[in-house]
Amino acid sequence: MKILFFNYEYPPLGGGAANATAYLMREYSKNSDIEVDLITSSINDNYVLETIGENIRIHRLPIGKKSQNLHFQSQKDLLVYSWKAYFFAIKLINERKKGGKRFDLTHSFFTVPCGFISMLLKWQFRLPYIVSLRGSDVPGYSERFTFIYKLLKPVIKLIWSQAHFVIANSKGLKELAAKTGSKKEIGVIYNGIDTQHFKPEPGRRPVGKFIITTGASRVTHRKGLNYLIEAVSFLTPKYPYIQVKIMGEGNAQADLEKLAEKLDVKKQVEFLGRIAREKTVPYYQEAGLFVLPSMNEGMSNAMLEALSSGLPILATDTGGSSELIKENVNGYIIKMRNSQDIADKIEKMMNDPELAKNMGAESRKVAEQMSWEKVAGEYFELYKKVWSKDLSS
Repeated sequence: MKILFFNYEYPPLGGGAANATAYLMREYSKNSDIEVDLITSSINDNYVLETIGENIRIHRLPIGKKSQNLHFQSQKDLLVYSWKAYFFAIKLINERKKGGKRFDLTHSFFTVPCGFISMLLKWQFRLPYIVSLRGSDVPGYSERFTFIYKLLKPVIKLIWSQAHFVIANSKGLKELAAKTGSKKEIGVIYNGIDTQHFKPEPGRRPVGKFIITTGASRVTHRKGLNYLIEAVSFLTPKYPYIQVKIMGEGNAQADLEKLAEKLDVKKQVEFLGRIAREKTVPYYQEAGLFVLPSMNEGMSNAMLEALSSGLPILATDTGGSSELIKENVNGYIIKMRNSQDIADKIEKMMNDPELAKNMGAESRKVAEQMSWEKVAGEYFELYKKVWSKDLSS
């Protein structure tokens, strides 16, 4: 089975969706029944071809991206990627046809722009497609895109209607997508987690400090990190040894740094910048707690990594949080936009080390039920369904 795959971001470019794609490619490389050509973006001015095993080819197209702010893609970045990816895809499709190895379907991460490309290719080459919803491509997900959602909603509904399958990465995202008014049935395939890579190591936790991690993710206003910083300012007078370490980069960092300085917690809040995924493990292992006060999520990869690392979880009730957090078992749901509630829950963890330890153990149990091998298998079953439908039509 031959798949043409689209995602404009792929490590080191991008965030959770990029990492999810990378994990899928790794799992697909173990399956001799599948071949994948992934079209993504380059971080320099050159086209780059990478391979994983003998059956995965990753085509990196130059879109004018530089090494700064790799977690954030501008509208210009997306437009340039769309244009180049569409014509590059046509080139690959025609080359495949000449070689007698036709693509069986396309798979797009994000409705826009990637799903739009898949829809055009369906109309042009009768290629069926699957769309994976990742969060920002669903109307209502981000306040920053409110106006754009109004413009794109008809296009998004059309893309979903033309797809063989539309898949969300959490029940929460599925419910949000349903509000768009599309009649398309939306399935759910959760993100996975590499439990062999992300694992607990309590010995790494420093004595005399209580470290909170927000995980490796984009530093954007949507993440609600300002409420965490405010919560820390409430706690610092009583617990001067509390520390927050923020991994990642994004357009909210400057504002958050100013807030930390204003609240006199600059020493307690550390911005680590972008850290390569394979180097993030120690930052989870040294932490005693994971906090995600986000306004909206799909299925947070950072939360999954924290679960696998054996951390108790505090997160707002958005995206897949309520599906991963068992209240009073492995963490707590925190109130949205409520710094005091965050502070109260953090203090509870700090004052009851045994509770935090038990919650961390429960988090690890949740993570062990999830794997990228399972996720890849579920998508492969969808591919087979699309393929069988295509043959019968």
